[in-house]
Amino acid sequence: MRSPRRRAREFVLQGLYQWQLTGAPAAEINRNLSELEGYGAADGSFLKAELAGVIGEADGLRARLEPLADRKWVEVSPVEKAILLIGAWEIEHVPDMPYRVSINEAIELAKRFGGTDGHKYVNGILDRVAAALRPDEVAAGRTAERKPRPAAKVRTSASPPKKAEA
Repeated sequence: MRSPRRRAREFVLQGLYQWQLTGAPAAEINRNLSELEGYGAADGSFLKAELAGVIGEADGLRARLEPLADRKWVEVSPVEKAILLIGAWEIEHVPDMPYRVSINEAIELAKRFGGTDGHKYVNGILDRVAAALRPDEVAAGRTAERKPRPAAKVRTSASPPKKAEA
């Protein structure tokens, strides 16, 4: 079962796809989305804020994302563009959400709706966006990953080891 936020992101993805094709404003796209099945199960305020935010900030987000892509922006599929815009917007504008959550959610969208291995492409670009926008948070996460884990306790047996039978 998908969470209300994940459902909201799925609707935002659909809305951004529509926006790329039609150029319609966020309010009109949201009205269209509201007619789809499952819309009521999504986090409505998050959906509206993210859809309007991404569309409103699209040029700035694109300017941040385009240099990180291994191809020209026009060559990136519309689904992957939308997912990258969602992830970059969350990393930049939702500071109370850990960047790893935004990246993971973008990866899940790419796995579900994107092309083969699109999730790897999305992950690589959004990792670099996070490093640029939240360097302290990224560095703290990397430091935590490198901490040595406590050694496993060795179990001792009360009886001596058995000899192998010949």
